Amino acid sequence: MPDPVERPAAPAASGGPAGRPDVLTAADLGAPLGERATLVHFSSAFCRPCAATRQVLRQVGGMVGGVAHVEVDAESRLELVRRLDVAATPTVLVLDAAGRVVRRASGLPRKADVIAALGAAIA
Repeated sequence: MPDPVERPAAPAASGGPAGRPDVLTAADLGAPLGERATLVHFSSAFCRPCAATRQVLRQVGGMVGGVAHVEVDAESRLELVRRLDVAATPTVLVLDAAGRVVRRASGLPRKADVIAALGAAIA
């Protein structure tokens, strides 16, 4: 995930199962979670880096078994954007197998950073 805007996952203001705002479910995302990890990509229609981010996440997700890539249209999912404090696109969240947000970053991620973030989620 890219530095300077990378930050550790922080609980969102509200939502999440059983009062756990830092946990996302398939219902929250509208797509199934990966068995081992999930790459959640918040994008928007006119975001140029979002297309490149999509490619990186698909490549990495395809390299590691049990990893799902879920793209969320930020403009049509404003409640989730607000809940998770997504301020820009692209924003990528890395979830572990339980749906906990373990890493988040904004901007175009480097492939190596995504692989490292997945390693932290799967470990």
